[in-house]
Amino acid sequence: MRAHLGDQLVIESATTGAARRDGEIVGIHHDDGTPPYDVRWSDTDEVTLVFPGPDAHVRHLGHGEPGFAPAARPGTGGAADASRAAAPAGRADPGDIGRRVAAERRRQGLSREETARRARMSPDYLAYLEERPADLTPATVIRLADALGTTVAALRGAGTDLPPGQGHALLHPRLLDLGPRECRSLLATHGVGRIAVSASEGRPAVVPVNYEVVGEAIVFRTAPDSIAAAAAETEVAFEVDHVDEAMSQGWSVLAVGPASVVTDPEAARRLAQSAHTTPWAGGAREMWIAIRPTSLTGRRIVPADQ
Repeated sequence: MRAHLGDQLVIESATTGAARRDGEIVGIHHDDGTPPYDVRWSDTDEVTLVFPGPDAHVRHLGHGEPGFAPAARPGTGGAADASRAAAPAGRADPGDIGRRVAAERRRQGLSREETARRARMSPDYLAYLEERPADLTPATVIRLADALGTTVAALRGAGTDLPPGQGHALLHPRLLDLGPRECRSLLATHGVGRIAVSASEGRPAVVPVNYEVVGEAIVFRTAPDSIAAAAAETEVAFEVDHVDEAMSQGWSVLAVGPASVVTDPEAARRLAQSAHTTPWAGGAREMWIAIRPTSLTGRRIVPADQ
């Protein structure tokens, strides 16, 4: 038995007069198209891993090499359209694995079609996994991890409550100093950084904030009674970093300079309108603070032979 993505698996009933069962093949585990298959059943819209028995046969609905999705024509009433029509109305929250797959795919700049091709599943099925809660088979998670160059544990969220840097150091690491130009490039346009301030009674504190880079300034918004608000009208340190767990590499950028409150209402309004995101902490945070770095330094860990 051989199948292509989008073909239909039909299981005949052994009982006379009983209804047969059919479903769309949305995942293929072998390059030659042999079983087992991930099948989305037409009667329940559930996806299960199937090892077809002698009462099963494949109904070929398209053409193409095994393991690759045939081109679908919208509105033709084929298996892909049927699976879309069977999906529940509305947009449900995706499951944790689906969210992590989508985030990693976007981080790598991969299209849904390319990721599906690598994972030997249909783009429609990948869209379903990314957008709706789904009970994935272990084999499907393994194929997705392989397609994205990550691990099953990472897709399942292992270590999400642990600080970064749990792995071993490089055998021969090298620490490089970064120039101001590369530091500005790594700051990018926005992200999450940490600001160091002298809080109440002069006690030091470091807190994360969502930041934006506007011109030469680093800006963030907070609440007037927050710890981060203590940065106003003082000299502060602001740090951003990234850790590559798989490669035991990473970089950090440190900006030092005076911080001041944005008092012009029009300037604050423009900052709010152009911000990439609202503060992750939520709540009323309408106080904008701008840091104008007088010092910008950074470091990067790389293998010694680079």
